[in-house]
Amino acid sequence: MVETGYGKKYRVIVVGAGHAGCEAALAAARMGCATLLLTMNLDAVAQMSCNPAIGGLAKGHLVREIDALGGEMARNIDETGIQFRILNTKKGPAVRASRAQADRQLYRLRMKRVLESERSLDLKQGTVNRLLVEGDRVQGVETREGLVFYGERVILTTGTFMRGLIHVGLNHYPGGRAGEPPSEGISEQLRSLGFRIGRLKTGTPARLDGETIDFTLLQPQYGDDPPNPFSFETRYISRTQAPCHITQTTLETHKIILKNLDRSPLYGGVIEGIGPRYCPSIEDKVIRFPDKESHQIFLEPDGLDSAEIYPSGISTSLPPDVQLAFLRTIPGLERVEIMRPGYAIEYDFVDPIQLTPDLQTKAILGLYHAGQINGTSGYEEAAAQGLLAGMNAALSLKDQEPLIIGRDEGYIGVMIDDLVNHGTEEPYRMFTSRAEYRLLLREDNADQRLTGIGRRAGLVSDTRWESYLSKIEALDRGERILEETRISPSDREHLARLGLGELKNGASLRELLRRPEIGIADLLFLCKEIAEFSTEVRRQLEIGVKYEGYIRRQMEQVDSFRRMEKVSIPPSFDFDDVRGLSAEVREKLKKVRPLTLGQATRISGVTPAATGILAVVLKRG
Repeated sequence: MVETGYGKKYRVIVVGAGHAGCEAALAAARMGCATLLLTMNLDAVAQMSCNPAIGGLAKGHLVREIDALGGEMARNIDETGIQFRILNTKKGPAVRASRAQADRQLYRLRMKRVLESERSLDLKQGTVNRLLVEGDRVQGVETREGLVFYGERVILTTGTFMRGLIHVGLNHYPGGRAGEPPSEGISEQLRSLGFRIGRLKTGTPARLDGETIDFTLLQPQYGDDPPNPFSFETRYISRTQAPCHITQTTLETHKIILKNLDRSPLYGGVIEGIGPRYCPSIEDKVIRFPDKESHQIFLEPDGLDSAEIYPSGISTSLPPDVQLAFLRTIPGLERVEIMRPGYAIEYDFVDPIQLTPDLQTKAILGLYHAGQINGTSGYEEAAAQGLLAGMNAALSLKDQEPLIIGRDEGYIGVMIDDLVNHGTEEPYRMFTSRAEYRLLLREDNADQRLTGIGRRAGLVSDTRWESYLSKIEALDRGERILEETRISPSDREHLARLGLGELKNGASLRELLRRPEIGIADLLFLCKEIAEFSTEVRRQLEIGVKYEGYIRRQMEQVDSFRRMEKVSIPPSFDFDDVRGLSAEVREKLKKVRPLTLGQATRISGVTPAATGILAVVLKRG
């Protein structure tokens, strides 16, 4: 094939326009880099291949962090969401999380408009089948059509498309997702360049015709009223909201599934890839939990103007006739029709241990990986990686230090640190339990943790920055008011209203708020100034007082953690010269090449004793 140069050189080229690719391209372009975003299908930009929802447990934290840094995902769901809910409201603030149903088509179309309107960004359709590599540095990409695009940095966000293989029953065919071809060539080239390639699997349920579902038999699930937006910029949600509905499988459902396991690619040895433990198919659920008589299903609308329904909780790769048979044993679905059958998909990923913490590959300079190519699962995990990869590609072009978010600064930092130090053998999903300092990494304070970083990178606008500074000023003022405003022992009317007996020396509002039975809303009648603060500011003031002791303790742990992170390990450091390290520890250290002593401590198999030896050697210089 004769190469045809496009005639325009880009600073950053992003391959793939899923959730990772969109954030990567926007970040690089907004930071002043001429950027190209290449996608196989311009009509599938920001496609929600699985459930039409954003957020959830720990995932909501990621979305708020993306927003705090200046990313787009939160604004996109706020504009296109049709049901918003806060999860875990009865639990502590660290694990409360936002989730929203999206109008799938509106979500995709709005993100495409945002990309098209970005001045420094070109959006083009093309299938990349080869990277241009000279020595150990990437130079650009070549498309299947023979077009060559030159760029100084390339970000691969290939999703499930690398050698994608779709399974429906015992039938299988190449595909990146239903209705779209896979990406061929890049996987083989990466392997030839020395990258370790693995195989993963994920799945999706059938899409149902809502006109054939009897919703009168089902329990509706409504969103919060009023809806709580994701973005710190969004003041309110104006779009019409819609309910979801809840149903469940039955024993008859399980019988049909068990009877047809011989027709499942999962149990017929057809699928090689490893699937997610935390999101098993309905076949897996029935096998793994034989005593469970039913499994809950959430029927989620695909959009306000669509009849399609997504039945969350029953992903499957059984043949279509079996899917229809077991679906019709579920309450409310007795006459249901399938609009799109469920399927499983296998795809290649690249072991993320081969990345540095800025998501650049160690083997090829200028090449970055983000999203499912790194073994992760989920729109939010992908978008967060894409944002960081785009920011770091732009920073490297400006000869600036890479942006590495610490485990104490954000869930994004936890995720990337996990990936580059431990790799993954199954699709990686973010959980609150992965974060050691989760009381400090709440959804409500994501802006306080990360907006300054986004501002320095150039992704936070003047208006957004002024709004953020106003919030910080309000929090400072609120803390002073809580400390300085007191209630006296003689003020019996107010004490009675608060359900309190005598107070010998009186108390400040801060002291009253420490009591478990008193919330900040109970104190508003005592102080007009507190009542005038926004709900968001009042909520943070309350959390800061009630969890003060726990927060202080975690801050002490963070101080110790940061001291370890400050001990850098030179790139040329020879681990073979360190006496006292076992051969296994040396091998692991050489494989990951940690940048700091703190990173070395988090590598699986590197013992505390080995870390101590390293610390002594590094201290000696």
